[in-house]
Amino acid sequence: MKASLPVTIEDIEAAARRFSGRVLTTPLVASPSLSKRCGVPVGLKLEHHQTTGSFKLRGATTAVLSLSNEERARGVVAASTGNHGRALAYATRAEGSVATICMSHLVPENKVSEIRRLGADVRIVGSSQDEAQEEVERLVAEKGLVMVPPFDHPAVVAGQGTLGLEIVEQMPDVALVLVPVSGGGLAAGVAAAVKARRPATRVIGLTMERGAAMQASLAAGKPVLVEEQPSLADSLGGGIGLDNRVTFRMCRELLDDIILLTEGEIAAGMRHAYAEEREIVEGAGAVGIAALLAGKINDIDGPIAVILSGRNVHMGLHLSVMNGETDPFRKEAAA
Repeated sequence: MKASLPVTIEDIEAAARRFSGRVLTTPLVASPSLSKRCGVPVGLKLEHHQTTGSFKLRGATTAVLSLSNEERARGVVAASTGNHGRALAYATRAEGSVATICMSHLVPENKVSEIRRLGADVRIVGSSQDEAQEEVERLVAEKGLVMVPPFDHPAVVAGQGTLGLEIVEQMPDVALVLVPVSGGGLAAGVAAAVKARRPATRVIGLTMERGAAMQASLAAGKPVLVEEQPSLADSLGGGIGLDNRVTFRMCRELLDDIILLTEGEIAAGMRHAYAEEREIVEGAGAVGIAALLAGKINDIDGPIAVILSGRNVHMGLHLSVMNGETDPFRKEAAA
């Protein structure tokens, strides 16, 4: 891995030491059904078993622990599609601070209510992550809150990268890692860790067709705006920021590919997780399984680690998908 990248393996190792005892080491378990389908061992990294139901606790905890006592006393603020907000609310409460979370109207109510339950001040603003971010910047300027971005922050990326360290320790011969991609914090951190320990291992990012901001930005050669649309993989929504300083560059240099998935393919991944693996995952957490089921991963030549990144799905929505619904947001997306 290039030492000039914004986050190094040393940063990731330091993050793992810093939050020891505050964040779970999640299991990586074999999937007999997917292993049979792919012809190689497939392991599921059960990150949705994390304390707050997603990988976001790693980055949020690392970022909060990196703040000074004075900064924690002022309070933190962030934009979120749900899981970062929940993780930041949890991490700040654990360290005696308070979080303000700004979200768009697209964030599911179950995620909003859980963030409120954890004691955060919730602001619902606009219909996009970019509009929520504008509110964050206003609060930073007017109230002096400390911004903890959901992805484009070295401490956040380092924290997410600890998941990659665990994968290599749990599956030393891993040949391919499948990682969900939104703003790129998880993908950048995992790729940095995995490729530092096993340079030949491929890391492929996965996201939905509706509003794939990182994929569109990489194709354009610079961060670009995308239209946010409702999706089963709502956690993967939002832009990467036109002034992106960390994750765009890292994803460009470290990811081997980004693959897009339809709503129907994501629904199939969620159903497989439940029916075959006995795991409840949200759409964003099912994209790795979805890609394997859809035959979108080529040149499989060794063990595969699939990150199940989150479980914070509205159970009514989950039930409808289990009953065969493939695109519950088709009318909203077409509007």
